[in-house]
Amino acid sequence: MTTTQESRTTAELKELAERAGRELEDATALEILQWAVDTFGPRFCVTSSMEDAVVAHLASRVQKGGATVDVIFLDTGYHFPETIGTRDAVEAVMDVNVITLTPRRTVAEQDAEFGPKLHDRDPDLCCKMRKVQPLEEGLTNYQAWATGLRRDESPTRANTPVVGWDEKRQKVKISPIARWTQDDVDAYVAEHGVLTNPLLMDGYTSVGCAPCTRRVLEGEDARAGRWAGRNKTECGLH
Repeated sequence: MTTTQESRTTAELKELAERAGRELEDATALEILQWAVDTFGPRFCVTSSMEDAVVAHLASRVQKGGATVDVIFLDTGYHFPETIGTRDAVEAVMDVNVITLTPRRTVAEQDAEFGPKLHDRDPDLCCKMRKVQPLEEGLTNYQAWATGLRRDESPTRANTPVVGWDEKRQKVKISPIARWTQDDVDAYVAEHGVLTNPLLMDGYTSVGCAPCTRRVLEGEDARAGRWAGRNKTECGLH
């Protein structure tokens, strides 16, 4: 960990993010991730929902000095078995360092304190306790984090920058495949044999927690199966 990385102020990080967002807009995903690894070293990580392992695979290709990139996974306690299996497979076959974060409360402890099926009664609170808080705590020692967000996924993600400033967390937020389409993802998966969640072959186009995720109907957008029937499109992480 270099002195430069350690000594960056919040203002410097924000300026760095905004400048990189402009300069890297037309860069490839690998070039964006290489910039992140070169710029932040061990203070950079990738987050993955294990819907697929595309960004984790990309990150495994840009390691520097023999160090592996940290890939953070949030185990909410509500995941499909297929999602946990994808996490385990990524950990076993990819040259990355998988770190699993868990909420402060187990599902049973949450049920005892807030009542069963909080996800049905107050999904925002459930997401906050099982996703947002664990991620914020897990990102404490990082200056920058990468996501798999894509502009084509939903209207709320249409303006996602490839590198931007996460005002809420005061960190650099990197979305190396923001400009990719689903066809680009499919082509990369096919070319490199990248692991994907088996649920993507079973009618799911966006995979979250089991109680809040359903298969997508023909003609619906990719995230329509998340919190279906509710005025909710994001869990709060983004």
